[in-house]
Amino acid sequence: MKHQLFFIFLSLISGPFSSAYAEDSVPDPQVLIDEMSKASRDLNYDGVFLYRLDKQIDTMRIIHKAGPDGPRERLVSLTGHAREVIRDKDQVRCFFPESKAVVVEKSRVGKLISTYLPSPIKSISEFYVFELVGEDRVAGLDAWIINIRPVDKYRYGYQLWIDKKSKLLLKSELKNQLGVTLEQIMFAQLNVLDDIDDDLLKPSVTGEDFVWYQNGKDLIEEKRESNKQWTVTWAPGGFTMSEHLKEPLSSSRMPVEHLVYTDGLAMVSVYVEKLNELPKTTAGPLSFGGVNTYAVYINGYQITAVGEVPKTTVKLMVDSVKSNH
Repeated sequence: MKHQLFFIFLSLISGPFSSAYAEDSVPDPQVLIDEMSKASRDLNYDGVFLYRLDKQIDTMRIIHKAGPDGPRERLVSLTGHAREVIRDKDQVRCFFPESKAVVVEKSRVGKLISTYLPSPIKSISEFYVFELVGEDRVAGLDAWIINIRPVDKYRYGYQLWIDKKSKLLLKSELKNQLGVTLEQIMFAQLNVLDDIDDDLLKPSVTGEDFVWYQNGKDLIEEKRESNKQWTVTWAPGGFTMSEHLKEPLSSSRMPVEHLVYTDGLAMVSVYVEKLNELPKTTAGPLSFGGVNTYAVYINGYQITAVGEVPKTTVKLMVDSVKSNH
C-alpha cells in the first residue's frame, strides 16, 4: 500500500513541468538550443560521457577549451581499445596506440550533437519541429528536455537534455520514426571550468614511432559547378550539397567522387568509385545503429550513400545518382 501511495504521489508532482517554475520562466526551445550551441563553443569543460550504440557502451572523456582562434579538444576512450582524438582548430589527429598509427584529417562532425547544430536553429525550422517537453536530472544537474521532430520520413528525430545553468548538452538520443532510440550520449560527470591547462589537451603518447596517415593530404576540393562528373538528382527537401571532393583511396589509384549533402542537422555522404573488378562485398543496405548505408554497382562504378538518416533516404539518393557525361 505504501508503494502504491508513493507512485500516486510521484504521478501528481511529476509532469511536463514542475510547479516550482513559473510559466514565464519556461524557455523557448529554439532559443535554448541556440544557447546550447554557443555554450558548447565558448565554455571550458571537462566531462565523462557514455556512448551507447545498440548493446555496446563506450565511456569517453572530453576536455574542451575555448579560445579566440577556435576550440581545442581532447577525446579519450576510457573503455575498450585505447584511442585519443585531438582537435585543434580545423585539424583532427586520431591516435591508435595499439596499432601505433595516427590519422590526420580535416576537422569534421564530432560525436556530440551540440558541436554541429546550425546557428540559428531557426534556419532548419521548416524541416523540424522543436518542443520543450519536460525536465530531468543528468549527471547531478537540472536539465530541460527538448524534442526535435522531423516533418517527414526522410530524417531522424532527436531528444536533448540541456543543463539549465550552463546550457551545455548533458544527454542526447537519436530516434527513428517510431520513437525508438538508436544512439545515446549521456554525461555521467561534467564540470565547467574557468580555464583548461594546455597539458590536458596533449595526447598521452608522442606518436614518434607511429605510422602517420595524412588522410586529408591529397584531397582536391572543387567548386560545386566545376568538373563534377556525377549528380544526385533527388534529396529530401532542405538538403543541399555542402562539399564536393575527389579523394584518392589507398586501395585504388582511381579517385572517389565524394558529395556531401546536409539539411543543417542530418548529413549524407555519397561516394562514386570506378571499379577495376567487382568487390567481394554485396550491394544493398547495411545498418549500424543510426547510420544507414546503401550501395549499388552500375556500369563499372560503385555508388554508396552513408548517413544518419533512415534506410529509405540513402536508397532513394543512391538510385537518383546520374552521370553528367
